[in-house]
Amino acid sequence: MNFGKIFIMKPLTQQTLAGIVTNDHRAATVLEKYDLDFCCKGKRTLEAACTEKGLSAENISSEINSTIESKDPSALSFRSMSAEQLISYILLTHHFYVTQQMPQIHAHIIKVATKHGDRYPYMKEVLQLFGEVCMEMTTHMHKEETILFPAIRQAATAFMTGSDPGNSYRIIDNAISVMESDHNEAGDQLSQIRKLTHNYEVPTGACTTFQLTLAELDAFEKDLHQHVHLENNILFPMAKGFVPGESCCCVRS
Repeated sequence: MNFGKIFIMKPLTQQTLAGIVTNDHRAATVLEKYDLDFCCKGKRTLEAACTEKGLSAENISSEINSTIESKDPSALSFRSMSAEQLISYILLTHHFYVTQQMPQIHAHIIKVATKHGDRYPYMKEVLQLFGEVCMEMTTHMHKEETILFPAIRQAATAFMTGSDPGNSYRIIDNAISVMESDHNEAGDQLSQIRKLTHNYEVPTGACTTFQLTLAELDAFEKDLHQHVHLENNILFPMAKGFVPGESCCCVRS
């Protein structure tokens, strides 16, 4: 008698970083703790990523399981959201955060680099890098909000109702690779900032603004990782699935 195929979930160590976070976003807290990039480099398995950093994949796997089991089971499940719900969440949570926080962080870095740049010359490099992030993220989010996200909404409606997709398919095909490239660049720039600041370590005797700036940069990078993950690993594969001839390749493992 044929009972069909039995799906066996891979152990966490053999799942990709992106897949682990896609299945339960609360795992991101643990991956962030050990600087395991689940967005731009999310296609690596937990085991491969841990080996690269000299970490124990089994220990981190256990920590992820403990974190997931001990936290609120009613937490948001992003992969069960529709395209419209996911876009709305990204706009209200991440785009709003970036728009509000980025100018403030930039102003704080300017203050620190101006007053303490001679003693901490790396902050001058941080200022240059974050200035580039500000310009690129502003342009990037504008393109998403005015071009790509409306196209995804239109393609989703056409997929569900058979209505006219307009030029949404062409936009999705052309824009997603550009957006992913932007994500990689911003991720690399913030990674450089983290290295320059020695993982946002507060120097002895640092003033309050210096301490605040490092905390803000740390939070900004963590938000970007979540932001990029939702787009690269969930929304964009979903959008490609609306295009004829494409298949939805959302990360599952």
